[in-house]
Amino acid sequence: AAPAGAVSFGVKHTEGVSVEVVCQGQAKVGPAPSSGTQWPLEEGTVLRFSMSQASTEVNDNKVTISFYAEGGQPINQAGVFLTGIGISLDVDADRDGVVEKNHPNKASWTWGPEGHGAILLVSCDKKSP
Repeated sequence: AAPAGAVSFGVKHTEGVSVEVVCQGQAKVGPAPSSGTQWPLEEGTVLRFSMSQASTEVNDNKVTISFYAEGGQPINQAGVFLTGIGISLDVDADRDGVVEKNHPNKASWTWGPEGHGAILLVSCDKKSP
């Protein structure tokens, strides 16, 4: 997706985003927004970005890729806005009829009448083709 004449690229990102540049199978952690690091555009180079927590607003994080010509002259930029979605399975971990988000037994399970942990029943039948 690089523009014609581009030989390298640089990456800037907001604080909530982690960036990794993988050049020929060896990962290098991406730069902070003000670092100015440039990587050569080579076949097989992969740019990975991720978020480790949910966003507070839609499109509140961004990654910008700048493309450079020989000699470091900027050619163009591409960007993507990101929204991190938080997903949580809340359960009645102590089986008392109350679903609690942060119950200490949520991550474990013990069998029996004095046990704790969620009981998950899954319906795996095929309802439609």
